Amino acid sequence: MFQSSDTRFAKIFAIFAYILFFLPLIAARNSRFAMYHCNQGLVLLLTFMACNMMLGLVPFIGWLLLPLANLGIVFLMFVGMLNAAGGIMRPLPIIGNINLLQ
Repeated sequence: MFQSSDTRFAKIFAIFAYILFFLPLIAARNSRFAMYHCNQGLVLLLTFMACNMMLGLVPFIGWLLLPLANLGIVFLMFVGMLNAAGGIMRPLPIIGNINLLQ
């Protein structure tokens, strides 16, 4: 568990990074903890968009798999929010090792 003054200040921004990924970019740019969860939120958003575009284009099978993919994205979002609320910098399953922000 990563607890410091940085984490306590940035925890709320890290939690909301999974809903609005750019919030830590604006409010907590110098926080390593908030930026880590900002990156995770951005990767999750891009994964959501890619899944919806690809599965939405595939007739029948894609349309059947789309709700399952969206349910998986929501699950990952809650896992990330729980990690942020607990002060943990743990990567999300499957997509968490992708770094887009420095």
